[in-house]
Amino acid sequence: MANFLRRWGPLWAALLLCLGATSVNAAEIQLRPDLTQPAASAGPAGQPQGADWTWLQLDDPQRLRALPANWHLLIDQVRFAEIRTVVTTADGKRIVIARRGNDLGHNWAAGAVLKFEIAPAGEEIRSLAIGFKGLDDLALMRKVTAVSADRSAVLEGRWLILMGIYVGLLASALAYNLLVHFGQRSSFQRFYLGWVTVALAYGLSWSNLGAYAFPGLAGPLAARLNNGLVGMLIALAALFLISVLERRTVPQRLVTAVRFWACAAMVAGILAIDERLVPASVSDLLLNVVMICSVGTSIAVISVAAWRGSRVVWIYMVGWTPVIAVFALRAARNFGLTGQNDWVDMATFGSIGLEAMVFSFAIASRFIVLRKERDAAEASARGMEIERETLQRAAHSDFLTGLGNRALFHAQLRELFGRRATFTLMLIDVDYLKDINDRQGHDAGDVLLRHIGERLGVLSSDQVSCARIGGDEFAILCEDELGARLLVIDALDRLQGAAWSHGSFQGSLSLSIGSASSLGALAPTDLFQQADIALYEAKRLGRGRRLEFDGRLRLQTENRVDLIREATAGLDRAEFALHFQPIVHLGTGKLVSVEALLRWNHPERGMLTPDSFGGVMEDGDCGAAVQKRVIDLAIHELSHRTRENNVALAVNFTAMDLRGRESAEHLLAKLREAGVAPGSLCIEVTEGTILAKSVNDPTAALRVLHEAGVQIALDDFGTGYASLVHLKEIPVDILKIDRSFISGLLDDGESEEIVRAVIALGHGLKKRVVAEGIETRAQMERLRELGCIYGQGYLFAHPSAEFDPALACRPASAA
Repeated sequence: MANFLRRWGPLWAALLLCLGATSVNAAEIQLRPDLTQPAASAGPAGQPQGADWTWLQLDDPQRLRALPANWHLLIDQVRFAEIRTVVTTADGKRIVIARRGNDLGHNWAAGAVLKFEIAPAGEEIRSLAIGFKGLDDLALMRKVTAVSADRSAVLEGRWLILMGIYVGLLASALAYNLLVHFGQRSSFQRFYLGWVTVALAYGLSWSNLGAYAFPGLAGPLAARLNNGLVGMLIALAALFLISVLERRTVPQRLVTAVRFWACAAMVAGILAIDERLVPASVSDLLLNVVMICSVGTSIAVISVAAWRGSRVVWIYMVGWTPVIAVFALRAARNFGLTGQNDWVDMATFGSIGLEAMVFSFAIASRFIVLRKERDAAEASARGMEIERETLQRAAHSDFLTGLGNRALFHAQLRELFGRRATFTLMLIDVDYLKDINDRQGHDAGDVLLRHIGERLGVLSSDQVSCARIGGDEFAILCEDELGARLLVIDALDRLQGAAWSHGSFQGSLSLSIGSASSLGALAPTDLFQQADIALYEAKRLGRGRRLEFDGRLRLQTENRVDLIREATAGLDRAEFALHFQPIVHLGTGKLVSVEALLRWNHPERGMLTPDSFGGVMEDGDCGAAVQKRVIDLAIHELSHRTRENNVALAVNFTAMDLRGRESAEHLLAKLREAGVAPGSLCIEVTEGTILAKSVNDPTAALRVLHEAGVQIALDDFGTGYASLVHLKEIPVDILKIDRSFISGLLDDGESEEIVRAVIALGHGLKKRVVAEGIETRAQMERLRELGCIYGQGYLFAHPSAEFDPALACRPASAA
């Protein structure tokens, strides 16, 4: 209770005295003109001296004679480290009051003044001196007043009433703009909201009203803070002006000038906060000059806008003219053109409070109405442009999904790189679309694509754009801000496995997704390649997943690029060769056929298998060249070696080797030219080869080759998708059971059941069945028990560059 009375008691007493009758003894004397600085700024005897002290002496103490006992000395708030008031009475008694700048105690009052109570009556005083340690600049101390206690209470009460009204008005305006009008705000509303907030803080700081709650917020601290707040007030008022006016009414040069002076006001206010950055006299002058220039520029903007027929400017002038006028009076007073008067300061806060009340309603009603009218006019003027944009969107839209097409995607990709935005590219491949088209018809495939397009279209926003860039490929460009990227990732994860239907068919979505960040790419092509690499890796790992391009994939990419470059040179140096592994009869151990396996005798890396340089085979140019070398070597082998042994040579073919009937006819022509019978060649293909995207269906080439006598083997059988369907579509002679099932044959009951089923299926369809990867005699014996007739693996022979048929002709018992 004692603390409460000590802090708030004087405030209520001042209010009651101001509202009630004033005392007859209400002397008020302006002392600043009569205070002079002694020579060398010497202070009273016994008081601190030196270059860092500034002393002021009252020339005529008789001016104080009308003051009763316990009168108050009111001093303008300035920046200093320590202040002392020294009063000497007629009987030689000296009264000293000393306070530090950061610990003023209760020696402050409302109205931006420091207050010191002097006990002796004015007629008893023979001298008065005021000393400052570390004073920023004497010229900035513009007011020193001696008043009776009653008059001091009236002055303080007047300020408390004014600032109470001021705080109430601005707090109401702030609450109205924050809470009542809580919709999306235009830029001018945001600037005004900031202005009201700063104005409220400025009023609480400048008037010392905030010190009632925070006692340290008075004196030098308040003086420093006020400078920064004034700079912000000037800047926000100017920015509010140019944002609220119609664009056509303000020339761009004036807009630029207003923004320049707004920035200058911010900087000047910051510099004026701390005198260690710039001397106080310089920063104060700079702040006042900037304020005048900003006000002058704003007046020019108002004049031009009014001359050009702006309707908003008149409302602006009604609310802001009093504020601008009062700030002009403050600038004139600060430059010494007018005398010191509290009424100028009071008028400042009165005009700001009035302006806040007026604009709180004007912003929410009239300004919004005027802006809607302006927007309607601009919308009408843009009619032709909108029509043109509509036609342009049609030219950049995908006809099936309504998303952007490939052309729009590449334009947006270049635009994002052009403005150096941070964004993510996501490439999406629809898994198994070809199979759905084959089984359910292209109508079902279109339904699936439209379904995905609708789901991706929901994600589109200012930060996210979606496009269909190929038959079953989609792309998403997502700027990495406001959480847009996380929302897209979450939506894609939820899309995986989602159900879709077409007629009676029920399916679930499977998407392979690769993503890459623009931070790791130097050009659009680099980024696209990185996302495509991640997409390929996602498909390789089993599809139906999302994978981000990272350091590991980067190393794989660099290694792939190096291998492609080295493979090109390796082709010229004949480093690629075929190694051979026999396929034998499990009962007799006799040679049935030979599989040609590609090897790369790298000069530095040693002997490489396709598993270690698979990226080379996936490259369009280099991979095609290597595969051509494989076929040429195989045909050469058939024409010189295996013909003598009367065994077929099995060669792995890729999708690029089976591009329709023409590729098949070309291969048959090469066989005829080499004198090789088509029946001595066996083409091994995987389901991945059959499902690979190409202009022509690989099955067409396979049919032509099969009719000519070439044998067809389906490799890695059982690991692909819908293998039974492919057995109907592809003219297959041989089924090769994948080595993954053979390795688990003796330990995994499920593997044995799968092997048993494949053997039964193959025999039932009159196909030869070959087991791959046989490494132990126990595996061979179990396969024979299950009815498998042919096998291949390390048990019989490792792949060798020099194939000896005799090694494969050993009886099974000797193997």
